Amino acid sequence: MTSTAQDVQGFAVEWWGRIAAGFRQGPSLDAPAVELLLILLAALMLSVPRPMWRYFGLFVTVVHELGHAFAALTTGRIVRGIHLRFDHSGAMISRGSGRAAAAWTGFWGYPVPAVVGAALVWAAFNGWSSLALSVSAVLLLVTLLFIRNVQGAVIAVGMAIVSELMVFFAPPAFLGHATLAIGIALLVGAVRDWLNVVSVHTRRRQLLGNSDAYILSRRTGLPPGVWLAGFALVIAVSCALAAGTAWSAVGQWAFPV
Repeated sequence: MTSTAQDVQGFAVEWWGRIAAGFRQGPSLDAPAVELLLILLAALMLSVPRPMWRYFGLFVTVVHELGHAFAALTTGRIVRGIHLRFDHSGAMISRGSGRAAAAWTGFWGYPVPAVVGAALVWAAFNGWSSLALSVSAVLLLVTLLFIRNVQGAVIAVGMAIVSELMVFFAPPAFLGHATLAIGIALLVGAVRDWLNVVSVHTRRRQLLGNSDAYILSRRTGLPPGVWLAGFALVIAVSCALAAGTAWSAVGQWAFPV
């Protein structure tokens, strides 16, 4: 075996060891209320100002398209590819039959960043931050296999590199705080993304062809407003669950009744 092959093998073994090490429960996060407020403020700064959203919104888009892909797999559809673009648009291409399966796949785009965000908040406060990071690192690497355009490859490779760097270099004490921050940022980003699609239906109707709600309406005959309300319901429930998790962890002693 050549020296290069040995180095690659050694790297792979170490990488998998670090990934596998994350599949166990650690200590629960002890985050004061002030930290939650600071993270929420940072999340708002990532999602509200247009210059910051230009970059953070790409991460939300990746999660959005992975939501479509996972939903497609749950119905037996075959995922053929994922397209991502710098303007935050994207597409997940799948093959399969059945109107219900297509509707199910189409629905799980906008709500998924909020669902993942709520799951990350729960993971942070219950000692599963390492598991969340390990699963995310593997998923982002697998995503590279399905990217079908150059812009998408740049976005996905960038996300994968950041994820792998965290696997290798993030200290254990940092993981819980990072997981919490990413979770809250995804929740805020999901709300921002939903407001964007609502604006497409109210003010920027020339972009309707890119709206999941419009596409679902064309496929099912239900008005776009029904689908927008469905997205909003899942996002709202996810935000409520995340808030409940945070409250049960820090609120009772930070804000005694």
